[in-house]
Amino acid sequence: MTDRTSDPSPDEAPKLKEYDGEGITVTFEPRRCLHAAACVHGLPDVFDLQKRPWVQPDQASAERVAEVIRRCPSGALRYRLADGAAEAPDSPTTVQRLSDGRLLVRGDLLVRTGPGGTAAGERHEVRAVLCGCGDSANQPYCDHSGPCANGDFDIAAER
Repeated sequence: MTDRTSDPSPDEAPKLKEYDGEGITVTFEPRRCLHAAACVHGLPDVFDLQKRPWVQPDQASAERVAEVIRRCPSGALRYRLADGAAEAPDSPTTVQRLSDGRLLVRGDLLVRTGPGGTAAGERHEVRAVLCGCGDSANQPYCDHSGPCANGDFDIAAER
């Protein structure tokens, strides 16, 4: 297993960490993580905050790791199977406004992260939690810097 970190160029995608395992590569984008803990609760042997690296994909089958990653509401965790297959988007696409204003979005998404929502930073996503208040420094994604920072972050309970 390897733990690779790719630093973004000034006008490119954010920092990603990759964890290679037998049959699956797990990708983690720290800025997107909202600590819902679906991964830690779902597979504690794979996602263990006390270990380094904290993601150890070989501690479970690739299919099981992929299943738990699909529970990550923010999309901070993603995967690619050894055969090159990535996560298939939900169909139809769903948008759910959470009680604190955030938008939980799942499906075949094209998220524009450039200034003013321009295409300069287009990203294909299958899961995201989008900012509903405008205070996020990681627009259009929620980063808990607005009103949601004071609330309970239990997306699973709101689904």
